Amino acid sequence: MKKTILREYAKLIAKSGVATKKGDVVMIQAGLDQPEFIAMLVDECYKLGAKRVIVDWSYLKITKLNIRHQSPKVLGKVEDFEEARLKYRLENNPSMIYILSDDPNGLAGINQAKYSKAMQERMKVIKPYREAMDNKYKWCIAAVPGAEWAKMVFPKVRTSVAIEKLWKAILLTARVIDKDGNMLDADIEWFHHNRNFAEKCRVLNNAGLRKLVYKSSNGTDLTVGLMPEGSFLGGGENTLGGEYYNPNIPTEEIFTTPKAGEAEGIVYSSMPLSWRGEIIDNFSIRFEGGRAVEVKAEKNEELLRQMITMDEGAAMLGECALVPYDSPIRNSGIMFFETLFDENAACHFAMGEGFTNTVKNYDKYSREELKAMGVNDSNIHVDFMIGTADLSITGIKEDGSEFKIFENGNWAF
Repeated sequence: MKKTILREYAKLIAKSGVATKKGDVVMIQAGLDQPEFIAMLVDECYKLGAKRVIVDWSYLKITKLNIRHQSPKVLGKVEDFEEARLKYRLENNPSMIYILSDDPNGLAGINQAKYSKAMQERMKVIKPYREAMDNKYKWCIAAVPGAEWAKMVFPKVRTSVAIEKLWKAILLTARVIDKDGNMLDADIEWFHHNRNFAEKCRVLNNAGLRKLVYKSSNGTDLTVGLMPEGSFLGGGENTLGGEYYNPNIPTEEIFTTPKAGEAEGIVYSSMPLSWRGEIIDNFSIRFEGGRAVEVKAEKNEELLRQMITMDEGAAMLGECALVPYDSPIRNSGIMFFETLFDENAACHFAMGEGFTNTVKNYDKYSREELKAMGVNDSNIHVDFMIGTADLSITGIKEDGSEFKIFENGNWAF
């Protein structure tokens, strides 16, 4: 891939992604797959005025070894230096950039029960910090091709070709290049993209919706409750301090936080889910009283069951996201096996933690008050795709009247 195009992508993440400005501290979490690009990204952050850029490198194979060889007690312990880093983030409010590149199946074969128990222990320390930082910092998730990931997406070509093809797919969906490979002005593309999101959100937020009814010929028949205080968001967001940023590159979704405890029926997956380094595929989840009471899967059913029993809130929904079936990512014809992309190819739900910033005037409420309104509380937030070519979504208003949102998989308005 041409360096000029990669430089434009790095600039997009630094400028439009986390809106780097003079004096910012930026922390980047990345794997070892594309160090030259990470160097470009660091450079772009400094060009925009960052006073410090910190890169934390990770390597999935070492993570797998740690899970295999460490005792459950050691694996689940948050060391003092790790907590000190959380305190640093809380006190200094750095922007966070997460660069994905890992093999989607890279943790296959680990002891998932051991890993889940360890993560539950770690979250006892991590979650209070995470909640204290919620909505206060800028963050962005983007991706670069890892060799194993590229080969999973494009298995019939040699590795170097697969990496180049995955680069093109990433840059196209990120609006950095067009379908012919020509470089675009990514800042302008994202300005228009965010303006379109804002108009759709305006219509949905003015509709006064209290329920969403999902139906599809694959068997999906689910009704989800909405909070009266809730709202729909999409594209760029604002921190509590009023700084505008783009948390996901790419993104095609408009989302809201459903009301915890109000979900009835069954939903079927439409795409594979990569969770904790393994693939869960062809699955369904049945809800009663807002909770998942039954799961079935052709692949990794037990892992899915572990996921929804991670904690009290893991069995309830934390997000409803609307993505047209004719989205650019779906139309690319590529299965990415990575949630950042695949969730933007189809409508999806998330099990677990709800978003507090979808509640109107959320900063005026305590965590307990938001929870009482219906924002689900959990240690996990796992997106899974449910959109199909014939999916219909009907909004039910306070007076019982209907508002058609999706027809045949796409926007009805």
